[in-house]
Amino acid sequence: MKHHYLKSMSADELWSFHERVASVLAGKILAEKGRLDQQLRQLGRNVRTSDEHMRGVRRPYPKAVPKYRNPNRPSETWAGRGKQPRWLTAQLRFGKKLDDFRIELSDHARRHAH
Repeated sequence: MKHHYLKSMSADELWSFHERVASVLAGKILAEKGRLDQQLRQLGRNVRTSDEHMRGVRRPYPKAVPKYRNPNRPSETWAGRGKQPRWLTAQLRFGKKLDDFRIELSDHARRHAH
């Protein structure tokens, strides 16, 4: 299509033309995406779709065994992963050492930990 032809079109005609082009382009993009997804499936790859990516699907992580325990509340434990819990940071601020809160494994548990 020649450039001078577009200049001669009215705003309404240009907008209509724009909508038709956008519609055709969207269809071609979807068809290409489908073709590429099919090729990936044929290659046996496990690729997350954009929907899964937007939902934040993550791979499962193994459950971490607690390594530290709050002596004031024994039900509060920490595995040593991620941010330190508030009870631990408060105790460390008061001069305690991280090893003061370590959970000692029994001999039986130590033998089966690996």
